[in-house]
Amino acid sequence: MRFTKMHGAGNDFVVLDLRDGRDAPSPALCRALADRHTGVGCDQILTIERADDASVVARYGIFNADGSRAGQCGNGARCVAAWLRRDAASRGSSLPERFDVTSPAGRHAVEFIGDDRVRLDMGRPRFAPADVPLAGFDAADEYVLRVDDRDVRFSAASMGNPHAVIRVDDVDIAPVDTLGPAVQRDPAFPDSVNVGFVQVVDRGHLRLRVYERGVGETLACGSGACAAAVTAMRRGWVERAVDVALPGGTLRIEWPSDDGSVAMTGPAAFVFEGDWLE
Repeated sequence: MRFTKMHGAGNDFVVLDLRDGRDAPSPALCRALADRHTGVGCDQILTIERADDASVVARYGIFNADGSRAGQCGNGARCVAAWLRRDAASRGSSLPERFDVTSPAGRHAVEFIGDDRVRLDMGRPRFAPADVPLAGFDAADEYVLRVDDRDVRFSAASMGNPHAVIRVDDVDIAPVDTLGPAVQRDPAFPDSVNVGFVQVVDRGHLRLRVYERGVGETLACGSGACAAAVTAMRRGWVERAVDVALPGGTLRIEWPSDDGSVAMTGPAAFVFEGDWLE
C-alpha cells in the first residue's frame, strides 16, 4: 500500500490514495500507521477518494491516530490539495491554482499562493450548543464547567468538528496535558472535543496549543486555530485577520464578518513516500 507522509505547520499526516475503490483503513490499520515507534507516525490518516460531484476534484476522509473518524482537518485539507496538484502533474495533467474539494464537513475552495502556501475556505463557524455539540448549556459567549474541582471558563464552536477554547495568560505554562483530556472526558461534550488554549498577544496575534481528540497535543491544528480566532474576534480581543502561532508554525486566519466564511492560509509540505507492507 503506497502512502505519502506530509505535514502542515507540523500537524502530520499519512495520505492514502483510495480512488481505485479500495476500502477505507480499519481502526486497527490507522493505529498501526500512526504509531510513531512501529509505524509511519502521524496525527491523522487522510484518504483521497473519488468525488461524487464532477465539479469537485476529489473527496477526502479523515481518521485520527486512534482510528476514530474526524469531521474536519484544516491542515489536512491543505495537504490534500497539494497532493492532488502534484499527482495531476505526475500524470501529465495539471490543476488550476483554485479548485474545490469535499470533506466530511462539506465543500471547500482551495487556492495556491506561491509554491507551498494554500488558502482554504473553512466555511462558517457555528456556535449554538446543539451544533458543537455541547450538552446542558444555553447559548452564551462563555461557559463555565466544573472540572477536577475547578471552574473552567471556555467558549465553544464548531468548525465541522467540536472545539472548546480556553483563554490563558501564557500558553507555555498552560495545563494542556492534564486539563485537555479532563475537559474531553466531560459529559458536556458527547462527541468529545478539541481543547484549545489561547493566549492573546496583541490585536493581530494569538498563540495557541491544542489537545486534539483522538490524538493528544499536536504541533498544529487548523480547525483549532480557526475556532480560537473566531472566538477571539467575537469577544473583541483581536481584529478580523490574525496570525495564530502554534508550536509547529503560524497560520493566517481571516473572518471578515459574522455571517461569512473563515479563510485559513498556511503551508503544506511533502516529507517522504513509502510502501506499507501488510
